[in-house]
Amino acid sequence: MAAELLQELGYSLQAKSKTIEGADHPDRNRQFEYINRKVKRSLASGDPVLSADTKKKLVGDFKNVGRELHPKGDPEKVRARDFVIPDLGRAVPNGVYDLATNRGWVSAGVDHDAASFAVDTIRRWWYSMGLLVDPEARRLRITSDAGGSNGSRVRLWELELQRLADEITRIGLSFPARDEPMEQD
Repeated sequence: MAAELLQELGYSLQAKSKTIEGADHPDRNRQFEYINRKVKRSLASGDPVLSADTKKKLVGDFKNVGRELHPKGDPEKVRARDFVIPDLGRAVPNGVYDLATNRGWVSAGVDHDAASFAVDTIRRWWYSMGLLVDPEARRLRITSDAGGSNGSRVRLWELELQRLADEITRIGLSFPARDEPMEQD
């Protein structure tokens, strides 16, 4: 009865919509301009540049954000509750995108140690694709957000990246310094 009255008054169930902008950090745009300059310089000098990201997903017939094409009136049926099903587990897709070649690499795993897995994805890309595309590369620039496993304060992310840098450096590639000061405009 209440639902019918609300519907007559023009109410309907709706998802929240992210439309209200909060205040930006005063240096936000400057940070992106700085990163963009570094990426452009790396690409101009022929160095590979990777964009890395990780997403955690439930495996199975669960509702995920996004849409897919289906015949009208026949949406994909998914579970009403997003409880983990132990037999299915969780999939952790981790991807890197090579800006120079416009090619990507995705590894999917179940490793709960996301920082190690994220760096291992970069390692797999390097030995499977990066080295083949650019065997003469001398530097590798990696960009990623600072959330989750790749957070700037996640020590395991830094440790695993250093291990990868040490491993790859033995064959001649170097990584740009992580603590380069931001240039002044």
